Parts: sequence; structure tokens; C-alpha cells
Amino acid sequence: MIIYNVTVKVDLDIAADWVQWMQEEHIPDLMKTGLFTGYQLCRILEQDESEGITYTAQYFCTSLREYESYIQQYAETMREKGLQKFGGKFIAFRTVMEKISS
Repeated sequence: MIIYNVTVKVDLDIAADWVQWMQEEHIPDLMKTGLFTGYQLCRILEQDESEGITYTAQYFCTSLREYESYIQQYAETMREKGLQKFGGKFIAFRTVMEKISS
């Protein structure tokens, strides 16, 4: 299994709206691509939240082929939607992981 992990630090003043957008728009749109088998959205605890709240969205796919298809076909558009909605009020970094064991 491949895990596409997106870690996002969101400004305090948009955090609630960002979570709602993720749950109601972004994640459903991403899942509609048919390239991922599941996801989870988490809040990272034990972090200094004075400058924002940190979340991680993890999307699961069966192979690198699905992940690469997402990056080539959809990622730019999906990222642009977030930038249009929230501007510079968040920062994100992405990692790709392979699950070794449960």
C-alpha cells in the first residue's frame, strides 16, 4: 500500500473553515478520481499552535502507479483550489510512503 501524506499548518483564523472544506469538498473530490482506496484526516497533537494548527491528510492507494496518475492528472488543479480559497493562510508539505506492515 502507498500512503500519500499531506501535512498542513493552517492559520488559526481559518482552521474551522479549512477542516470543513477538506471534509465536504477537497477529500470527496480527491476520492472521486478513483485512484485512492481510503483516507484519514488527523490533527497533530502536542504541537505549538500559537501560529496555527497542524493537520495531516493521508490518502491510500494500492500502487505507485495510482499515486503517479493522481500527481500527473489531478494534483495541480486540486492544489490550486486550496490556494484560491485560502491563499497564503496555510503551508503544506507532502511525503509518499510505502506501508511495510500493520
